[in-house]
Amino acid sequence: QVRLEESGGGHVQAGGSLRLSCAASTRTFTSYAMGWLRQAPGKERDVVAAISYNGASTYYANSVKGRFTISRDNTENTLYLEMNDLKPEDTAVYYCAAAWGTVPRPRESSYTDWGQGTQVTVSS
Repeated sequence: QVRLEESGGGHVQAGGSLRLSCAASTRTFTSYAMGWLRQAPGKERDVVAAISYNGASTYYANSVKGRFTISRDNTENTLYLEMNDLKPEDTAVYYCAAAWGTVPRPRESSYTDWGQGTQVTVSS
């Protein structure tokens, strides 16, 4: 099991940028593929981006391709999500999540450990 804590959310204007961070408390961070998921009011929680255990492989939802970048620093047990050109439809609670294994996981059901979430609000 891994404890996850997100930070970096906030309120930005459309076209702006934010960087989310997720600190993982575990001795086996490299045993986990990681992901960022989001949930908007009244909608299901969806995978936005995912990354393999070593950072070599990534997955992005079509809605964020070219605007978001997921990365990880295994020396610091930290996951990142760089978000550029933000749009009002990106408004959601963003969650960091972990899945035991090596490859990026595009499905929400693959994740077993979750952070508490951080709010991102984009105004037009």
